[in-house]
Amino acid sequence: MSLRGVIVRAVVLTLGCLYGLVAAVKLLVRIVRRPDALVKKDRTTPPGCLLDGNLGQHGYVYLEKIRMHYVSNGAQNKPLMLLLHGFPEFWYSWRNQLKDFNDEYRVVAVDLRGYGETDKPPGIASYALPLLVEDVRQFITVLGYKRCVLVGHDWGGAISWALADRYPELVSHLVVLNCPDIRSFQRHLQSSFSQFKRSWYMFLFQLPWLPEWMLQVSDFRYLEAMFRGRTMGVKCDRGLTDQDIEAYKYNYTRYSFTEPINYIRAGFSVSSLSRKVKSEEVTRSKGITMPTLIVWGEDDGALDKALAAMASQRCKGKVTIKYIENCSHWVQMDRPDLVNRYIRQFLSGC
Repeated sequence: MSLRGVIVRAVVLTLGCLYGLVAAVKLLVRIVRRPDALVKKDRTTPPGCLLDGNLGQHGYVYLEKIRMHYVSNGAQNKPLMLLLHGFPEFWYSWRNQLKDFNDEYRVVAVDLRGYGETDKPPGIASYALPLLVEDVRQFITVLGYKRCVLVGHDWGGAISWALADRYPELVSHLVVLNCPDIRSFQRHLQSSFSQFKRSWYMFLFQLPWLPEWMLQVSDFRYLEAMFRGRTMGVKCDRGLTDQDIEAYKYNYTRYSFTEPINYIRAGFSVSSLSRKVKSEEVTRSKGITMPTLIVWGEDDGALDKALAAMASQRCKGKVTIKYIENCSHWVQMDRPDLVNRYIRQFLSGC
């Protein structure tokens, strides 16, 4: 290993342990003050919003190695619009898009590998980006389509960038919300102190067990803070209801945080962060040749605004960037009307 690799490895491990110590102390204090913090609320019945038939119909497909769950809205003879969610979400994050685009598309929101009702292979290696891309490639084919409008947010955006690069024939139009491609992010992380500070949780998530416990204590207090807190929370009062929050809590009462966190453990391991990403490596690819729309909520507490422009450099075809002021990382549910309008304008203009 190079000297740079040794130094970065030491920094990553030190920061992970430091953040872990702080988190463990806070967690212990909360448990001491409130012994019921470790007791999960009984959620045997889904909230009404998850039973809304207007969102679409639930289905499953069997891929080569996993069964994938999805929700579909719109006639099967319409073009496919495929929606890929991020961390720590599931298909329900696309509720506003499932209802808004079914007039022209068969809109399909999946539970990605490890999430919701989709299978959850064990181990960190099961969540490496190439496997996630392969899941989506197979899903499009098994569903009976040759191409789709691909829409991704957060980790779903990272998968979308990679799929559009590796299999451009499968993507007619690419829409990415608040997410750069992985290589651009790694390069920016290694050169930007602002992004380094925002990425503290990635170092914490390299630790085993502790992040999972932290996210579920006190009836998922930290999970709720992601969506409603000052740093990461939605800015629009109508963007997230109490029932929406209950939907996320219901999901994680039934399923583990381990597999979703494994996306970050696999994607930003010590070895990947210690490897220097060169400028020519970021741009060396088949290139994103299809028309591309990048929508970016400017008040993203996890990702620098500068990443939108960096990611656009991957595009060899037409690319459009739309920034949204006073909007969080959760852009598609923070400002759904505006996001959907931008997507419609983009699709109608290409």
